[in-house]
Amino acid sequence: MAQTDNKKFFENLTGAGKAIAVLTSGGDAQGMNAAVRAVVRMGIYVGAKVYFVHEGYQGMVDGGDNIKEATWESVSSMLQMGGTVIGSARCKDFRTHEGRLKAAHNLVQRGITNLCVIGGDGSLTGANLFREEWSGLLAELVQQGLIDEEAAQKYSALHIVGMVGSIDNDFCGTDMTIGTDSALHRIIEVVDAIMTTAQSHQRTFVLEVMGRHCGYLALVSALACGADWVLIPEMPPEDGWEEKMCQKLSAKRAGMKRLNIIIVAEGAIDRNNKAITSDHVKNLVVQRLGFDTRVTILGHVQRGGTPSAFDRILASRMGVEAVLALLETTANTAACVVSLCGNQSVRLPLMECVQMVRLGQMSFENNLKTYKLLAHRKPESDNFNVAVLNVGAPAAGMNAAVRSAVRVGISEGHKMFAVSDGFEGFRKGQVNIYFYIPILITVHPWNANFTGGSLPKNVYFTPRNSIFTGEPPWKCDWLCEARSSYEEFCIPLCMLPATISNNVPGTNLSIGTINLLSVCKGVILRKQYLVIKTDFIYQLYSEEGKGVFDCRKNVLGHMQQGGAPSPFDRNFGTKIAAKAMQWITKKLNESYRKGRVFANTEDSACLLGMRQRAMVFQPVVQLKDKTDFVHRIPKEQWWLKLRPLMKILAKYKISYDVSDSGQLEHVVLNRPKESEAMAAI
Repeated sequence: MAQTDNKKFFENLTGAGKAIAVLTSGGDAQGMNAAVRAVVRMGIYVGAKVYFVHEGYQGMVDGGDNIKEATWESVSSMLQMGGTVIGSARCKDFRTHEGRLKAAHNLVQRGITNLCVIGGDGSLTGANLFREEWSGLLAELVQQGLIDEEAAQKYSALHIVGMVGSIDNDFCGTDMTIGTDSALHRIIEVVDAIMTTAQSHQRTFVLEVMGRHCGYLALVSALACGADWVLIPEMPPEDGWEEKMCQKLSAKRAGMKRLNIIIVAEGAIDRNNKAITSDHVKNLVVQRLGFDTRVTILGHVQRGGTPSAFDRILASRMGVEAVLALLETTANTAACVVSLCGNQSVRLPLMECVQMVRLGQMSFENNLKTYKLLAHRKPESDNFNVAVLNVGAPAAGMNAAVRSAVRVGISEGHKMFAVSDGFEGFRKGQVNIYFYIPILITVHPWNANFTGGSLPKNVYFTPRNSIFTGEPPWKCDWLCEARSSYEEFCIPLCMLPATISNNVPGTNLSIGTINLLSVCKGVILRKQYLVIKTDFIYQLYSEEGKGVFDCRKNVLGHMQQGGAPSPFDRNFGTKIAAKAMQWITKKLNESYRKGRVFANTEDSACLLGMRQRAMVFQPVVQLKDKTDFVHRIPKEQWWLKLRPLMKILAKYKISYDVSDSGQLEHVVLNRPKESEAMAAI
């Protein structure tokens, strides 16, 4: 009962008597419309008046028809649209005191004292300055006779909540900004297309992507496509980088690779602060190596197109959290930014984030470390034997995870092995040494069956070995249980969750899940284990919709498992596998005694999963109690909490538990190593 009393429900919050304005400012980013939609509908749902401010701060300064009251229907069919339908503009007037005075007057006339700003650090800094000057601006308006004392008293406090809309992901305090994932989709689509023609003609391609001051897009796209070289403004290359780059490209060609990919951020510089352009890189390759080289500049195509599923969900969650933050503000509440930390929405002081933006992001640092780890092959040594085992149906992103595990394992000095055909191949002894050769690996946590027989006796592991598996916890647990009979299994075991169903206990996210969302965007899915079938839903809507609308059905089937992995899944698979491989190495070194490995403790067989804000290694034996084996799902599924949110945005009356909604926190740059928050793609 005490637990229930401590819960906080959305329906107990009210926006009656409040007016909220929402604007987009600075460069456009895919997903901004989803954020606008969420703010409008959530605001109206709680009884507040919500206003559009068209053309950003310029519309706030100009007033008139630029500030219009929004309705529920005015944000219909916005989710799938790129850019921002309410417009954005650079505004010089708002940078002046006179401009901000006009903006204050326009807001007070409409009773607006709550402002949702969607933009980058410049837009949010401007909003905070506006808030700090607010009382002084009202005093000036009273003095000029434009408003009376009563209005000044009534609207004495301005509340600001920001959401970061920027494809560059250059804002401190959040793992992901609205628009970044969609921009990465555009880049990876181009890279994947270019790789086929590059391979056909044995060409080198230099791709220039956006990022004048932040190289996130360049770095993550390089990580997601396996680029040979990347140049970013944050990390000017060492003197002599030209020769090192050419040596690497030449070595790749000598190894029978038919193409090279170099990614350059538009703001890339060298140690002397001299710009490194894509044309300069092309000329270097042509002059020193004689390779047929082409340049592709992506430009504004990175901002265009429809937002990805990830950006739609992220922006919707942030929009809802922004309204909650405004409903809970007081006169003394500081301006805040709604951010994403791991899988959790958090609120951070706006100016703390702005002041620390140049100090770097944890997600950027993690990506950089992973890229460096994968980019350089160390001299081979005979350390431990490590096997990669994957079983079941495909999950997009598994190849990226396998590639990462193998390369990190080799760089750690291990000899890497591939177990073909999952547990069946394991039983038959189909274990082969793994070189830098791509192999199709498929993984699914429920469909994998160990087809009888005794546990494998003919697998040629030496006593110094480990197994790296993409299996479900209970399959990994089989090997743990077998340790009492087979000493060979007394080795470190690590499982990575990989399934499009996202139904692995112990993790909020699995490799392949975001790729499924990219396929299914805009489609209503049913739970397959329920009695209600697709045909029943089709017949119901067909009958009820006669004379009003037509109904069609489309079963997506196995196309949900197919296609190229999304940038998110490539990046997630790469980083989670690298982290797991480093854990394996640590456990091997800890358990190596007298010429052999012996690991028989609970914490030597773990699942690596994302739990809210952190990547956590969890003993598989502890996950059994968290699993509903009948329905093949975890007993607690975090994403079910999004269902009330979806219903609210669709105008259903429903109870919504907002107990987990963020309290104002502070920016933390140095998080503990074992619990680093996951960078979202």
